[in-house]
Amino acid sequence: MFATDATAALLSPQRQPVTPDYREPRHARALLNDLFDTAVAAVSAAHCLPPHLPPPPRGRTVLIGAGKAAAAMAAAVEAHWPGELSGLVVTRYGHGAGCRRIEVVEAAHPVPDAAGQRAAQRMVECVRELTADDLVLCLISGGGSALLAAPAPGLSLADKQAVNKALLRSGASIGEMNCVRKHLSALKGGRLALACAPARVATLLISDIPGDDPTLIASGPTLPDATTCADALAVIAKYRIDVPANVRQHLESGAGETPKPGDARFAGHRSATLANAQQSLEAAAARARELGLTAHILSDCIEGEAREVAEVHAAIARQVATRGQPFSKPCVILSGGETTVTVRGNGRGGRNAEFLLALAVALDGLPGVHALAADTDGIDGSEDNAGALLGPDTLTRAAARGLSAPAHLDDNDGYGFFAGLDDLIVTGPTRTNVNDFRAILIA
Repeated sequence: MFATDATAALLSPQRQPVTPDYREPRHARALLNDLFDTAVAAVSAAHCLPPHLPPPPRGRTVLIGAGKAAAAMAAAVEAHWPGELSGLVVTRYGHGAGCRRIEVVEAAHPVPDAAGQRAAQRMVECVRELTADDLVLCLISGGGSALLAAPAPGLSLADKQAVNKALLRSGASIGEMNCVRKHLSALKGGRLALACAPARVATLLISDIPGDDPTLIASGPTLPDATTCADALAVIAKYRIDVPANVRQHLESGAGETPKPGDARFAGHRSATLANAQQSLEAAAARARELGLTAHILSDCIEGEAREVAEVHAAIARQVATRGQPFSKPCVILSGGETTVTVRGNGRGGRNAEFLLALAVALDGLPGVHALAADTDGIDGSEDNAGALLGPDTLTRAAARGLSAPAHLDDNDGYGFFAGLDDLIVTGPTRTNVNDFRAILIA
C-alpha cells in the first residue's frame, strides 16, 4: 500500500491484527510500510482539517494558501464550507488536487521560480479591497517558503534563488533558513496578513517544523515575527554563505525588518495547527500495537546532521538488540523531525536516504534490525522517492552488486545506493507534510 491510499486504510474497519514473524525480511518490510502509510494518513488534510474550520463571516470568504498540502487542504475546505468561497493556492508541481471553486497554481520547490512569483502577486490581488466583515482563510503547510516567491523591494527572483540554493547546501536548520527567507520577502514574516487588512485572517497550518512553532511554518506569512535582520545576517555569517551585495545591503540597512509580536494590526487574527509529526508518530505507534508490537517514540522534533542522528539511532537499536535496554525486543522505535545534510559530494539523495545509509554503516548488518526513513510529503529532498528501507542484509546485498556504503555516503549519494538495491520507497506526492518519519524494528 502506498501513502496516497492510506487515508482509507486508516479509517477502514477491515484491518485485522496479525502476528507474523518479523525477523523475516518480507514481514518486516510490510510492517514498516504499513506504519508509514498509517502515519501519513493520520495527518492528511481530509482527515484533520474539517474540525478546525471557523464559522462563515457576514461578508465574503477568500481562501489563499501555500505549501505542499495547500491543494489538498483547499479541497477539504471546499467539501465542508457551507457558503460562498473563492481564492487561490499555490503548491509544488505535481501536488495539485481537484478543486472546483479554488484555483490551484503549481510552482517550483525547493528553489522558487517565476510561477511561484506570479502566484504570490495574484494572491495579493485576491485579498485587496476586502472589508472588516470579510474572512481570509489562509492554508499554510511546509514548502510554502519557496512556493510563495515574493522578493522584497530592491531584490530579484534571481537573488532569492541564489540565497535559497546556498542555504539548502549549507546544513542550516529549517528555523535558520526561514529566518533568512522572512527578511528577503515581501509577504513572509507576517506581511501577507497585513495585505489582507481590514479583513480578519484565520490561518490553518500543517506543521513540518520541529517543535511546531507556527511562525516558522512556510516562514509565517500571516504571523508576526520575533526574529530580526541581525539574526538573518548571523545565519549567513555562521554558514559562510556568499550572498549578493544588494541582499547584504537590504539586511544591513534594516529594510527587511518584519512586523513584530504585539503589533496591533494582528488583533483579531487566529491560527490553529491541524497536524504535526507527533500525531503521525502516535498513529504509527498505535498501529504497531495493533499488530502485537510495543512501540516507543523517541522524539517528534529531532534535528541535526542526518548521519550523526543515524549514529545515535544505531546505538539505541544496538543496545535494545544486544542488551534489552532501554526497551525489550521485539519493538519498534519511532522518531520524527527534520535532519539536515551538509552537501560535500556530488551524489543524489535527500536527508532520509542519507540517514538510512549512515544507519546501515553504523549497524553493520546487526541481525534482526530493519528500518525505514521517509519524508511524509513523498519527496525526499528533491528526488522522486519518499525514502528507503534497510535490513540486516543491506550491506551484503550491496557488496554483491559492487556498491560501497561508505563511498556512497562520502558522496552524499543515498539515492544511488538504495536505487541500486531496489530499496527506494516511491509513493508520489502525498499532499501533506509533517517532515521526516523514521521507524526502526528490532525483532
